[in-house]
Amino acid sequence: MTAKKPHITYAGVDPTLAGGRLTIDLDALAANWRLLAEKSEPASMGAVVKADAYGLGIVHVVPALWQAGCRTFFAALPEEGLRVKAVAPDARVFILNGFFPEAFPAYEQSDLIPVLGSTHQLRLWNQLNDGRGDKLPFAMIVDTGMNRLGLNVDEALAFAADERADKPILLITHLATADDRAHALNQQQFESFQELHAAFAGIESSIANSPGIFHPAGSQFDLNRPGIAIYGGEPLSDTPNPMRPVVTLEARIVQIQTGLRGETVGYGATTTLPRDTRIAICSVGYADGYLRSASGSGVPLRNAVPRGGEGFVAGKKVPVIGRVTMDLTSFDITDLAEDAVGPGDYIELFGENIALDDAARSAGTIGYELLTSLGNRYHRRYLHSGTSN
Repeated sequence: MTAKKPHITYAGVDPTLAGGRLTIDLDALAANWRLLAEKSEPASMGAVVKADAYGLGIVHVVPALWQAGCRTFFAALPEEGLRVKAVAPDARVFILNGFFPEAFPAYEQSDLIPVLGSTHQLRLWNQLNDGRGDKLPFAMIVDTGMNRLGLNVDEALAFAADERADKPILLITHLATADDRAHALNQQQFESFQELHAAFAGIESSIANSPGIFHPAGSQFDLNRPGIAIYGGEPLSDTPNPMRPVVTLEARIVQIQTGLRGETVGYGATTTLPRDTRIAICSVGYADGYLRSASGSGVPLRNAVPRGGEGFVAGKKVPVIGRVTMDLTSFDITDLAEDAVGPGDYIELFGENIALDDAARSAGTIGYELLTSLGNRYHRRYLHSGTSN
């Protein structure tokens, strides 16, 4: 039998015109989903695809997850939900960011399911459903300790006891500290949700996000809904990341410059060279979502986290030098052989050799922000398994 050959789907800017490229490994994404699904058993598993599938593209990510076995998706906004439906018409799609009445026709026409989080939203939904022979379904979110979206526990228990009220098809809460498994709030939230689960007997329930799946109680309820871990981000702060990297960000070298010892680099002259230094200037910057806070110097974060961002090229890590600017970032390549790299070559900013979350930490943020900040000036390559031929 002939082995499957990898297929590549291209999107975004023409590679001959772009300053950088994103490579998205859809096979790794599907493998991450399957790993989490196995970890979740006997609970079933959906997927969070808000923010255009964490910046990677709903039109590419959702079909890959559907093929892996995912049938339930969570988006933030109705317009995102419609894009999910466009590529997976039979998917069950929940909309997390509440409900506004002017969006009701979209719910009627598309089978999107709102996640209602207040008595006000419940009243609006009920009023708009009045007179319909087949009332549209809804989900309900309860706040068990995050103080964000949701009815409070007492409101939800009163709603469960009201025999006249239409009941949700899914009961949700959201964990605030699940990435820190020792935090006491985790157990408090699980206990509150167990009480709610009993009050809404027979109704599907969901508590576990990516880190929640790794909590001892993460498989006790019906449906888990991971996000960042599917895309390769670390689900927990205290253990090695078990997920496969999905996204590789690379920038092209525009020019190689030599700075002499004692000279300065970049805006603000914030770096003084301690030696003669070879500098690779790359076509990426904060306009592309490579954050200014990852600068090697000259930003407030360097007072707290001394080391800035890094690149990987010619088998070695190389540090960002000076400030990240709008369109350009400089790397110190002095320790590489002189003929190791040249203009037009690519430097990895995160991916196989620099973990997404390590790159995020150097910028004082989290992998979520890096992924969802990536701009639209990159050439995109989607890797996925082909068919036998």
